[in-house]
Amino acid sequence: MRLVQFQTPGAGRKVGWVTEDGDHVRPLNGFATVYDLAMAALDRGGGLEALAKSCATDERIDYVALLKAGHVLAPLDHPEPARFLITGTGLTHLGSADARNKMHVDTHGDGAPESDSMKIFRMGIKGGKPGAGKIGVQPEWFFKGVGTCVLPTGAPIPLPSFALAGAEEAEIAGLYLIDKAGNPWRIGYTLGNEFSDHITEAQNYLYLAHSKLRACSMGPELLVGALPGDVRGKSRIIRQGKTLWQEEFFSGEDNMSHSIANLEHFHFRYDMFRRPGDLHAYFFGAAVLSYAAGVKTQPGDEFEIEVAAFGKPLRNRMELSPDRGLVTVSSL
Repeated sequence: MRLVQFQTPGAGRKVGWVTEDGDHVRPLNGFATVYDLAMAALDRGGGLEALAKSCATDERIDYVALLKAGHVLAPLDHPEPARFLITGTGLTHLGSADARNKMHVDTHGDGAPESDSMKIFRMGIKGGKPGAGKIGVQPEWFFKGVGTCVLPTGAPIPLPSFALAGAEEAEIAGLYLIDKAGNPWRIGYTLGNEFSDHITEAQNYLYLAHSKLRACSMGPELLVGALPGDVRGKSRIIRQGKTLWQEEFFSGEDNMSHSIANLEHFHFRYDMFRRPGDLHAYFFGAAVLSYAAGVKTQPGDEFEIEVAAFGKPLRNRMELSPDRGLVTVSSL
């Protein structure tokens, strides 16, 4: 099952079930947000998919028209955006490890010792899939932002004036809700563009945290149920109507150095991430990067991420943000 959140003039917000043809949505009765739907599924039991099916109407709305009109929202949001925590991991796919190591070689030369990035990737290969009921090796982790940094498909993705670069990271993200007892529940999965500044990151590994504090995009659809072990898609950059760069990527557990369960354990073991009612989005890492291929993006470029299992592609055009100059702090 795939769900979308959307809004229509005069009718407000709705949740829709994407039909088998992929071009229509069936609105759900009684639920305006996926958050409300997920909370109700917890309270009633029986699962999210069963609840969604039980309240789906027979109405069929033109999904393509909703996308064209910009009425499709991000697949998940919280009524209090600060309670939607956006985080992620990296070095979970060979492509991202190779790209990060290339930054190290370019900076320190071919004869430099093996980078910490490659070390942590090899640690994941060795111990990132410990098996059911066991704890494996700890992955890389970073904080991205809160709900205000999440954009839907079609929305412009801002490039800060102080950024040295901005480029896509095509990823799968897990979406989670914390129940009243502080237990995490996975709502589903979505496509994500974990937009980052790779030049800032390359200057110094300790700048990784700064390079991640950017907007990101998700959607348009929420995949409910199991994630296929082998997920294949395409990441591309379109400039002035023509494809500038395109590469196939492989994700899903079959193509990762960590199991999703292991990644989830190391995130949700912290009490602060199990606050009842909170939402979480956790990016699982990128397999390919245009930056690693030597592509230099510029404002106006459109990022497109497409995976058949997730329905319609995720598209966002990069726009340069105004320069705010020096930020000063006043005393009270």
